[in-house]
Amino acid sequence: MKVKLSRSYKSRAGNTVFVYLVSGTPAQIEAYKAAQGDNYRAAEDGTSLWFTTRCIGNSGELIITAKGKVVPDMSAYEQAASLAKQFGGNFGQELARASVAALVSGNSNTGSSDEVPVNKGVGKL
Repeated sequence: MKVKLSRSYKSRAGNTVFVYLVSGTPAQIEAYKAAQGDNYRAAEDGTSLWFTTRCIGNSGELIITAKGKVVPDMSAYEQAASLAKQFGGNFGQELARASVAALVSGNSNTGSSDEVPVNKGVGKL
């Protein structure tokens, strides 16, 4: 499932909450609704919403774990961190800077396909 940042707001506790619009195939949306249970929310137009206190950039992907928990797919961030650590020094720092800029702006080339597998990540977390 893909998500796109819609807005953010401050909660009563003072935390910033990021609100993402969720899109996917009908089967993915049904799986998302089931996984969210009583926490499921939708916009006035019926678009599914995902709320988090951890920004994942302007866009990203959600996965449903084997335990039924909805989490962001952070593999691209983990790959960027690994590359930066692997090369270290100035080159590693530049790799990290470029990777983060691409991820935050939604221009990552990982997961950029319009086709999203229904069971992506299930059983891997």
